[in-house]
Amino acid sequence: MTDQRPLILDVDGTFLKTDLLLESLWAGLGRAPLDTLRACFAFWRDRAALKAALARIAPLRLDLMPVNAEVADLAEGARAEGREVFLASASDMTLVAPLGDRYGMDGVLASDGVTNLRGPLKAEALVNAFGKGGFLYAGNDSSDMAIWEQGGHAIIVGSAGGAARKLEKEGMGVTSLMGGWRVADLIKAMRPHQWVKNILLVLPMLAAHDFSLNTLLLVLLGMVSFSAAASCIYIVNDLLDLEADRLHPTKCRRPFASGTVPIGVGMLACIALGAIALGIGAVLGPGFLGVVTLYMVLSLAYSLRLKRMRWVDIATLATLYTLRVVAGAAGAQVDASVYMLIFIWPIFITLGCVKRLTELTLAKNDDRLPGRGYGRPDRSDLVNVAGLGMVGALVIFLLYTFSPQALALYPTQWLMWVAMIPMAAWMFRMIRLGYYGKQDYDPIVFAMKDKRGIGLLLICLALMFYAAGIWQRWFGF
Repeated sequence: MTDQRPLILDVDGTFLKTDLLLESLWAGLGRAPLDTLRACFAFWRDRAALKAALARIAPLRLDLMPVNAEVADLAEGARAEGREVFLASASDMTLVAPLGDRYGMDGVLASDGVTNLRGPLKAEALVNAFGKGGFLYAGNDSSDMAIWEQGGHAIIVGSAGGAARKLEKEGMGVTSLMGGWRVADLIKAMRPHQWVKNILLVLPMLAAHDFSLNTLLLVLLGMVSFSAAASCIYIVNDLLDLEADRLHPTKCRRPFASGTVPIGVGMLACIALGAIALGIGAVLGPGFLGVVTLYMVLSLAYSLRLKRMRWVDIATLATLYTLRVVAGAAGAQVDASVYMLIFIWPIFITLGCVKRLTELTLAKNDDRLPGRGYGRPDRSDLVNVAGLGMVGALVIFLLYTFSPQALALYPTQWLMWVAMIPMAAWMFRMIRLGYYGKQDYDPIVFAMKDKRGIGLLLICLALMFYAAGIWQRWFGF
């Protein structure tokens, strides 16, 4: 005879591949950061009250939550056998009840703002409802041990602190399901491919014609610091953008949005990466530490608010790119030309517009991009601003060629003017490819893989090296 005992499913980490409390926390930080921080401060000792407060501050799109397919199949199998299926969660009832309704559960048990339904309290509630040994429970945490011991059969998702071995020794039947996460997915969330942007730290060294080994090592150490800082902020950005990413055609596959890496793991990784970035920054000196700290603060402000503001987001992106160049000068202890900083900012304005152009071209409709202030009707304005950035950069570069510093560093002035041709061609190519959606969502990453674009940049660099007499000194011609 088929076992007719009801199937009870935990929610966080079991039925869902995420945690509703942490989902509420990050949704709150994204929408109402001050209210969220006040709630955390007020209720940090009362977990049930905290869950209820966060659920009120930032209602969640429960239809977007990643579901554990294996557990969902288990529930469907139980229904096919005529058994009831319930959700029992420590998350707040205002979230669990609609989740249960959405997935056709026969009932739910959850925290209510007063009682945090976890561990022994959940076990007691289930025994009162179904009797000792009168239910099958699926969970994923070592705190569920008290519940499994009161149930009739244990269904364990992941390792749960070795719970399967302990329960089997006690003679209880155990069913183990896949769970956990992979380090490879966490590394993916850190976006190591984006570290290529930190090649910008090399620019001050090149501009100063300082090619010493010591300078190079300092720049490389600075790149490690900025890579850690960038990965830290990427994780924060992903956690703040969970809902927007789940609505995106490709970003929905990101590790936190898809549930392949737990939010808690991401938070710990974020703390570690931030410590690495600031630690190396302190080693490189107060100047570099100040720049990397400013970069992280401005990046956080961008993630929380600025990226949703039209044009302000592009200006912020350009500033973040420019800070990498400033950091390269501070870390290597070389002088950064004011002209160079003024020159590269409009270039990054252009690339920021290209980034948005690409996203809008690849969008499926005319609605505003999730979490952004742009829609397809803004493409013409973005092209115009990108063009202005391109012209502005070229004009500033031309003015620089007449400066005393340029004449001292680049004696063959006319070659600097010739170098403007491939420079202009590269920027025009980036704008054109962005307009037609033929590049990556991040123009800097795309530029590092674009063979024709790299060729144009190398021609430009070669002409500037020749104008400076570097080829003559190195190779005698």
